[in-house]
Amino acid sequence: MALALNVYKTKVGIASTASSQIYKAPVGYTGVVLCANVANVGDFTQTISLTHNRAVRSSGTISTVVTEFFEEFPLEAHDAFDAVSGKLFLEPGDFIKIQASNNTDIKYIFSILETLN
Repeated sequence: MALALNVYKTKVGIASTASSQIYKAPVGYTGVVLCANVANVGDFTQTISLTHNRAVRSSGTISTVVTEFFEEFPLEAHDAFDAVSGKLFLEPGDFIKIQASNNTDIKYIFSILETLN
């Protein structure tokens, strides 16, 4: 069976105090983040961290390069923002992680296009 040329995905969830993976670009596809919205639905300001992660090989050792979009960004109560402006291209194996200052108030929605390499 042939692979689909384009696959659309929506990732939704509630961020927690443990850094967790939102999305990982699969082998053979480039992930294009089209929309990334984060909302604080609680009554108090919370902080959010969002990172891009890429495994790299150097001298036979594999390590992860972590690039912060923002770290401990304060988001006021009952507010939201676009976490990624423009488009973000994720090479196969790249992944995005999110972390919040509590386990209940930070919700996210990411719209992603996977396009065949």
